[in-house]
Amino acid sequence: MRALLLILIVLVTSCSREQESVREIDPPVAPVQQTILTNHGHDRVDEYYWIRDDSRKDERVLSLLEAENAYTRAVMSDVSSLQASLLNELSSRLPTADRSVPIQRGDYLYFQEFLKGRQYPIYKRRTIFEEEETILLDANALANGKTYYDVGNFSVSPDHSLLAFAEDDVSRGVYHIRFKYIDKDEYLPDEISGVSPAMAWAADNKTIFYSRKDPDTLLPDRIFRHELGKKADTLVFEEADDAFYTSVYASRSNRYIVIANSSAGSSEMLLVDAFHPASSPRVFLPRESGHEYRIRHHGNYFYVLSNWRAKNFRLMRVAEDEIGTRDHWEEVVAHQEGVLLEDFEIFDDYLVLAERSQGLTRIRVIETASGAERFIRFGDPAYSVRIHANPSPETSMLRYSYTSLSTPFSVFEYDMSLDRSSLRKTTNVVGEFDSSDYDTERFFFEARDGTEVPVSLVYRRDKFTPGSNPAYLYGYGAYGHSTAPAFQAKRLSLLDRGFVIAIVHVRGGREMGNHWYEQGRLLRKKNTFYDFIDGTRALIDRDYVDRANIFAVGASAGGLLMGVVANEAPEMYRGVIAHVPFVDVLTTMLDESIPLTSGEYTEWGDPQVKEFYEYMLSYSPYDQVRRQAYPNMLVTTGLYDSQVQYFEPVKWVSRLRRLKEDDNLLLLDVDMDTGHAGASDRYVRYRRDALEYAFILNLAGRP
Repeated sequence: MRALLLILIVLVTSCSREQESVREIDPPVAPVQQTILTNHGHDRVDEYYWIRDDSRKDERVLSLLEAENAYTRAVMSDVSSLQASLLNELSSRLPTADRSVPIQRGDYLYFQEFLKGRQYPIYKRRTIFEEEETILLDANALANGKTYYDVGNFSVSPDHSLLAFAEDDVSRGVYHIRFKYIDKDEYLPDEISGVSPAMAWAADNKTIFYSRKDPDTLLPDRIFRHELGKKADTLVFEEADDAFYTSVYASRSNRYIVIANSSAGSSEMLLVDAFHPASSPRVFLPRESGHEYRIRHHGNYFYVLSNWRAKNFRLMRVAEDEIGTRDHWEEVVAHQEGVLLEDFEIFDDYLVLAERSQGLTRIRVIETASGAERFIRFGDPAYSVRIHANPSPETSMLRYSYTSLSTPFSVFEYDMSLDRSSLRKTTNVVGEFDSSDYDTERFFFEARDGTEVPVSLVYRRDKFTPGSNPAYLYGYGAYGHSTAPAFQAKRLSLLDRGFVIAIVHVRGGREMGNHWYEQGRLLRKKNTFYDFIDGTRALIDRDYVDRANIFAVGASAGGLLMGVVANEAPEMYRGVIAHVPFVDVLTTMLDESIPLTSGEYTEWGDPQVKEFYEYMLSYSPYDQVRRQAYPNMLVTTGLYDSQVQYFEPVKWVSRLRRLKEDDNLLLLDVDMDTGHAGASDRYVRYRRDALEYAFILNLAGRP
């Protein structure tokens, strides 16, 4: 809570210090320094190319960022008291103490908990025989003195004696692996730097596999084997194709170390015998363009979730001694037109499938002996459900998670033998909250090309008046990621002030199946943008929202969406909020020295090809900024962002300032200590939410 109190003090004091001069302050003006970028005989003039500084030490750049932050603070000083109130309101909903549902592995129950006044989780375990708890990691102690700290992953050795964990204290997504004797509470001297958080123990309890990142591109591209106590690690696998990301994990059976290589359009898995960690990896199935697959090992078989001759995936299996080709694959679950097979889990007596139909996930349970099947029933019209952690195949209990726009995240156990679910835990929302006060709805609208697109929405029933409510509209639409209609306690601050919150499930995700993704990427990317604009019109036409008070929100690839709608339909939105937005599409995708660029060609296209260059140019938000009126805008970024580099949104804001023809707000908030995911401290993280909500509520006139 100390961090929260400090933020509140800063907000209140900045209000009194800056309120007198807020009307007089001018926005920062970034110097114009033209750089000519030529491709395919076409010249682009980038007057703010100089803002890119990979060292993040250029005083001219840092001064500009500090000036932007000072300007945002000054402009928002009139509502600093609202920010402070919102920050307190948002933080007060966090449970002062909380713990997760334990997961049993062997004779141990593993869980995490938050303690009163602590910002970070404590990872613990206890045996199934006694109540005494052992602390594995206290992230609060590990984060002491650091502005950012994240435990990206941890893994316990098969004999449960050793802990390996990956930590990041810079927020660049580059981790450092350390080791600990659990019972001795003693750290080993072994340390591994420059890695991703992926790791897997071999069966010998002394060998661990990990994924190293390229120091320039930050792509995880090599798998190494580390034996405790030895200085030299062994290279096990190296990925030569920059379009692929390399990870590693242990199979649930602990029989295999799985090396997973994946791009946006294909997969390749390799296997190492966990009982012979020095053995060479075997290819499960060689990669093929357009073929995506995932594997699970159970008994003497591998089960394969594959889109081979099945655009929405089907489930196959193959004996473990017949891998390497598809010659011996046999079908377990057939492909269904219109039903996307998202995930699965194998039990000794049951097969569980997570299937997406008409935009919603359903869970199908099949008894393997009889073939009898049933679906788990859910009540909300829009919801999100996932297969949760199920480490033991012997059980008849399936654990799954459930949430909706009005239902907090909940963990259930479903007795597959009795067809009965029992609630294990619901995330507590501190204060006055009753989910029955809120209505969740879902409808389809017809986009401009005739496609039926879903929208999920929620509002507080006693605050709703048709056609009169301000709107908070969220969109993403990329990488095949389906946006879950999930509960977020922070949104109550908008809902309780009369907002309608809606998610437009634009193409580019997989909400409606794999074709939904295909229709929203590469040379069909504009469908994503059209869907969001058309969805906004549908909400207006159906009297869900006040057309004069619509706020559009997106992050990362969703920030690209925000940049396009601000260019193409500025008159429709009272405000646009773009978090860590990917807005300088062409320049980034043309520069392979920028981390992650080369791995993105299958998503956006390769602009070295003229057709893709011209298509990307036609929508790239930075390139399409023009002299026109723009909505009120709030843009955020992090100095250490490795996914969308800070200079993209900073350049975009600089160009918008120079060209826009209106007096609307244009604010940039730069977190000087963090990256793409923002602050790691759960209280500090709400600072930016309070800023965003104060920005919106002030414009909507609903403080």
